[in-house]
Amino acid sequence: MANFSNQMRLSSTILRRLHQRVAAAVNSSSSRNFTTTEGHRPTIVHKRSLDILHDPWFNKGTAFSFTERDRLHIRGLLPPNVMSFEQQIARFMADLKRLEVQARDGPSDPYVLAKWRILNRLHDRNETLYYKVLMENIEEYAPIVYTPTVGLVCQKYSGLFRRPRGMYFSAEDRGEMMSMVYNWPADQVDMIVVTDGSRILGLGDLGVQGIGIAIGKLDLYVAAAGINPQRVLPVMIDVGTDNENLLKDPLYLGLQEHRLDGEKYIEVIDEFMEAVFTRWPHVIVQFEDFQSKWAFKLLQRYRNNYRMFNDDVQGTAGVAIAGLLGAVRAQGRPMIDFPKMKIVVAGAGSAGIGVLNAARKTMARMLGNTEVAFESARSQFWVVDAKGLITEARENVDPDARPFARKIKEIERQGLSEGATLAEVVREVKPDVLLGLSACGGLFSKEVLEALKHSTSTRPAIFPMSNPTRNAECTPEEAFSVLGENIIFASGSPFKDVDLGNGHVGHCNQANNMFLFPGIGLGTLLSGSRIVSDGMLQAAAECLAAYMTEEEVLKGIIYPSISRIRDITKEVAAAVVKEAIEEDLAEGYREMDSRELRKLDEAQISEFVENNMWSPDYPTLVYKKD
Repeated sequence: MANFSNQMRLSSTILRRLHQRVAAAVNSSSSRNFTTTEGHRPTIVHKRSLDILHDPWFNKGTAFSFTERDRLHIRGLLPPNVMSFEQQIARFMADLKRLEVQARDGPSDPYVLAKWRILNRLHDRNETLYYKVLMENIEEYAPIVYTPTVGLVCQKYSGLFRRPRGMYFSAEDRGEMMSMVYNWPADQVDMIVVTDGSRILGLGDLGVQGIGIAIGKLDLYVAAAGINPQRVLPVMIDVGTDNENLLKDPLYLGLQEHRLDGEKYIEVIDEFMEAVFTRWPHVIVQFEDFQSKWAFKLLQRYRNNYRMFNDDVQGTAGVAIAGLLGAVRAQGRPMIDFPKMKIVVAGAGSAGIGVLNAARKTMARMLGNTEVAFESARSQFWVVDAKGLITEARENVDPDARPFARKIKEIERQGLSEGATLAEVVREVKPDVLLGLSACGGLFSKEVLEALKHSTSTRPAIFPMSNPTRNAECTPEEAFSVLGENIIFASGSPFKDVDLGNGHVGHCNQANNMFLFPGIGLGTLLSGSRIVSDGMLQAAAECLAAYMTEEEVLKGIIYPSISRIRDITKEVAAAVVKEAIEEDLAEGYREMDSRELRKLDEAQISEFVENNMWSPDYPTLVYKKD
């Protein structure tokens, strides 16, 4: 009876989220009105003349009105034609089309990197216009500022570096970080994305050049979640690199020494965390692209004391859970069938283990949330790494992967053994889902895909989630050509839909973390939650799973289009705020204290979130002597 009760509770939660937008629309006419705190109030500045034109936070370029030009002593420093936002964007876009090819530094400088260079120049001189362009062209430019192009940017960052952005804390700064943090000019920081560069996407150790990923993530926090760009901070913690090419490169910008390890490494991260939370007690820190060795340890070390989360472990897991629940829906099955799904996972790094843990918890919750349910859920996963199928017979199994090692008796009944190949496992298990988090491009070979033909599912799901594009375990063309149209396909990097002929389309979903992490961050910020709890993360994943309509899901569309990123982020953030309130973690945000938050219904929470999302509009600037 308890199992049935839990199943129904989770199922009703998903159904409630499916209808949440409709209910919000119906109730909006009677909901309370909130004045946006990110509105059009004048902004006080303490600089004038060329200083204001050289400050990307406040520069408007040719959009400065004549009264502002007089107030700020810039009349005569700009051409006399005052241009509108629309005219500025049109000028930039025309310039972009003309310069895309000419901006290349040479034949090895690809087209996408040329686009990144031009966008970065705009970012350097006028942040408001930059985010306006990014938001209005998010489908085209998200892959440029984020995956997959950001991987290429990180690889070349020492050569691309022109103007500083973000902060760098290094092993050489031990003992000084508490004072260094005050060198950042913003008195308020809402969001920090930090990396140590040790595992950038699937590209390995890129050292200090990994700051490109922190910058790219924060671009999406601004564009998708409406975090004010003056209150975000990308951070690189440089503890050295084990990349021999960078250690020998005379142009490398980071410390040219091998990585710190053990307690010395922990001491650096501890000092950084203490410093940023001392200056900005309410900041949220997102850990990004730390190698598996440290990802889980640091998450467990800090998550109960600081407002932080690890996107690779928790964000990837949430997006995968949303996709897995979407796959159940797409197969025409009730949501409570999720614990019956057989899932083969290729990859046992931080992302793979994060997905496994989250999926197991979700299954266990649907089965009654008991120890028996938790153990039962374990049996639904087969994990394959570079050495093959992980079993209890293997020596020196990674502690994080050990709970998913298959029992010998179990696999012997299936005709498998320790170290069995991925193709062998897929052939014998006949899984409902093949999930790739291996960072090994092409791993889902024709042999593996052929083996998936024997799946017991009427519509198997294939998730090659590794980034960047070259690391995807397979392409959609490969999957649809071998398995036909009756599959669910979702990749980490963007791919175009596949024309299957006769008017049929193979839909290529993007299982990208960008659908979750901006909403998780925004919801945590606006709730004032002391921590980022498992419940808040689960609420975000369930919201994403429920976002697609039944008609879309049955067509094989289980993730939204990037063009809808602002809307999905608002809904995810609202779900996170609601869960934080229910868990009694919410402490409020600005004038909305915890008591006021508890009075809001779902429509009002959604309105509260929307009204606190920054939009790229030029504020009126008023000069005041410092």
